[in-house]
Amino acid sequence: MKSSEIIVGLDIGTTKIAAIVGRKNEHDKIEILGHGRTESIGVKRGVVSNIENTVNSIRTAIEEASQKAGIMIKYVNVGIAGQHIKSLQHRGGIIREDYDDEISKEDVETLLHNMYNLNMSPGEEIIDVIPQEYIIDEEQGIKEPVGMLGNSLEANFHIIIGQTTAAKNIFKCVTKANLEVVDLILEPIASAEAVLSEEEKEAGVVLVDIGGGTTDIAIFQDGIIRHTAVIPFGGDVITEDVKEGCTIIRKHAEELKVKFGSSLASENRDDEIVAIPGLRGRPPKEISLKNLVSIIQARMEEIIEHIYFEIKNSGYEKKLIAGIVLTGGGAQLKHLTQLTEFITGMDTRIGYPNEYLASDVSEEMASPMYATGIGLVIEGMGRYYKETEKTLEDDEEFVEESEEEQEPEYSGMKPTSFLKKIQDFFEKDDV
Repeated sequence: MKSSEIIVGLDIGTTKIAAIVGRKNEHDKIEILGHGRTESIGVKRGVVSNIENTVNSIRTAIEEASQKAGIMIKYVNVGIAGQHIKSLQHRGGIIREDYDDEISKEDVETLLHNMYNLNMSPGEEIIDVIPQEYIIDEEQGIKEPVGMLGNSLEANFHIIIGQTTAAKNIFKCVTKANLEVVDLILEPIASAEAVLSEEEKEAGVVLVDIGGGTTDIAIFQDGIIRHTAVIPFGGDVITEDVKEGCTIIRKHAEELKVKFGSSLASENRDDEIVAIPGLRGRPPKEISLKNLVSIIQARMEEIIEHIYFEIKNSGYEKKLIAGIVLTGGGAQLKHLTQLTEFITGMDTRIGYPNEYLASDVSEEMASPMYATGIGLVIEGMGRYYKETEKTLEDDEEFVEESEEEQEPEYSGMKPTSFLKKIQDFFEKDDV
């Protein structure tokens, strides 16, 4: 297979930085050629807090993935998340002059481009504009308007907004690591690609990606993304609570959470005790597992309450037949599905990214921890093939027009993507 068909996803998280190299096999499944993972020491709550540390972590993860895959990595699809991400719903429209002609791709692109021109608060930019449904002459619920006739073309859009500086810092870290960004992809959308089925998206589902610094939420209904949100709590805040509550160092708190952590204190007996090594010759410290789990449960209940608030806030609470799908490193906590079902009253399952993976992929890669990284590969692949098809179509149209009389070129501008704006900023400043 051509090297251009190899896609690399780079997940820059609060706890870990993961690079995943993949390509499609003959059965349309994702074959993981290599992956690299390193501790993330320059990122807090999805936002870069130390450029140099983040660059070093990216290099380490990329080198490991590169060695395992046996290829040189230059181009990456980067995930963007963090507490600065927010979303809104907006309706836009255009009035067509030639309403006797069919609605063309150019009409749709003009409508899309107009959405990128909405006024934002200072320091904010539109990251992505996702059409939900089109309205032609007041006729609603149209998913594919190209080829139809109509005077007015409107659409409901899901608009994702982020802080420009946060995205610029991510871009700067990646370019300093001698890599080129193919696309900036919203992480909850990537995770959804890895763990949700088309049936679930159609029926209505909430994807909850519990990371180290943040919890990302994406709500789908009728096959369309309806709501996205980021909660500034994740696995790290649970570790901090354990550290404070049990008066132990962070390293031991993380180990206790991973090995003995649970979301339901009622599942532990009062006499269950675990001993951890004492500091600098001090005697070992005994921790009650019931006490440990009570601390974890209290914080998990708070996170789930925030998730439930976002679900109710979206207005789709009663339309989510497929319930909740939990993924991300934090979803590995024992009894989390039971606690989530108890608080929300919604069906819950853990999302593993193995449905779209080839059968020979290691068990480690099928962990919810890698859902975002694998999702970046899947989403990056989808965008790559879409762009390739579009280029082929444009070439065919150009050949047809050359053989006949060439029509005037379409003058409407295509949307200036968020990534393009950031690239232009760095080229302008010669960074």
